[in-house]
Amino acid sequence: QSVESLRRNKIGLKGILYTPVSSLGHSSFNVTIRKDLDMYASLALYKHIPGYLTRHSGENTEGEYSGLEHQSYPGVVESLKVITCTKSERIACFAFDFALRNNRKKVTCIHKANIMKLADGLFLKTCREVAKEYATSGIKFDDMIVDNVSMQPVSNPQQFDVMVMPNLYGNIVSNIGASLVGGPGIIPGCRHVGKDIQGRNTANPSAMILSSVMMLRHLGLEDHANKIANAVSKTILSGAIKPPDMGSNTTSNTTTDFTFDVISNL
Repeated sequence: QSVESLRRNKIGLKGILYTPVSSLGHSSFNVTIRKDLDMYASLALYKHIPGYLTRHSGENTEGEYSGLEHQSYPGVVESLKVITCTKSERIACFAFDFALRNNRKKVTCIHKANIMKLADGLFLKTCREVAKEYATSGIKFDDMIVDNVSMQPVSNPQQFDVMVMPNLYGNIVSNIGASLVGGPGIIPGCRHVGKDIQGRNTANPSAMILSSVMMLRHLGLEDHANKIANAVSKTILSGAIKPPDMGSNTTSNTTTDFTFDVISNL
């Protein structure tokens, strides 16, 4: 019913669905719904939020997430990584178009083409070709091996602007980015389940609320989006109510309390 609703309305607000880690081959609901609806871009926005002290103040359906695995021989599992020119071009164009719309200056392609010369090599080659089409826009293009990307955002995050990469790398890098600005609880679009705090009323609702802001901006409802985003910023800046992941030392600051404080600041 949810999928049919999304097909009908073309818009929706979705949390991360938990996929158990087991040897039974339980398929990921998240990957399944992405494939069914061809949701090829996963966008996460990272920035420092005033009032929250942090270390640095100031593709979705392909790759390893193709879900094509089998046991060719007892004790031997083969996992098929799929990269296509068409979908690589689509996500690369999305990255450059996003950069243009948001006045960003550079797009960085993240890859492992030094080892996976065919798969990641195709992704890198396609991104370079797309970059040539946007050359007159003034947007710079570079690329970086994913190993190095595990270090560079921590040591020198200012060098990055827009980053584009296959899904698995995106999952890893997005969590690194989240840790730099305060954690997954405040990052819209960051894919983090948080099953360990299920049912405790201690989750930070900022990420979900700000994801709704992204949805409203997508719909062109800038005034509504700005009001909600400003309310979240005001709540964090005041510091009156903080979820545990933002440094609260009391169990009285709940998800509900923080949400009502956001509402009161609208």
